[in-house]
Amino acid sequence: NAGWLATVDWGTATAPIYKAKRQGKDIHVWVDETRPRCQGSRLTAFELQQEGINHTIIADNATGYYLSKGVIDLVIVGADRIAINGDIANKIGTFEKAVLAKTFGIPFYVAAPIATIDKSCQSGKDIPIEERDSEEVTHISGYHEETDKIIKVRIAPKGSKAANPAFDVTPAEYITGIITEKGIYRPEEIEKVFN
Repeated sequence: NAGWLATVDWGTATAPIYKAKRQGKDIHVWVDETRPRCQGSRLTAFELQQEGINHTIIADNATGYYLSKGVIDLVIVGADRIAINGDIANKIGTFEKAVLAKTFGIPFYVAAPIATIDKSCQSGKDIPIEERDSEEVTHISGYHEETDKIIKVRIAPKGSKAANPAFDVTPAEYITGIITEKGIYRPEEIEKVFN
């Protein structure tokens, strides 16, 4: 989630969407569920609904299908960290979306504040990847209406191991542009932000 629930005002990756809506553009957002934490289906969809923006939640593994059908004009993601060479780290699954977008000739943008750019990080290889609790993969949480509580339910067999990297790195070559509060930069121009 990169909207006003996570940051302030319009958020980061949602800011161009909100601006387009206020400019009267007819937009529809295809929201990845973003497993395993489902922040897209829980948070991003909620924000878009509150803003009156047409949207459809899709399974993460349906992205390639919709990109191949030509119903998606561009992809916008946030970033948790941007290396000085334009590589970005973001929630797991971002890299595969970038590869798919490039395969189908669809622009892939990253929207993030300048504070996300790490001058000490030369490339994505320098970004450590957090491994989160495997229960986020083997279990799913949901709202139980009868008890009015959030419950956790196992969805994987007992004894099955799970790996859960929280982020992946998208190389600059897959990124069309990086949207910042100072303007849009090609990945190879990111150092210009500091000039």
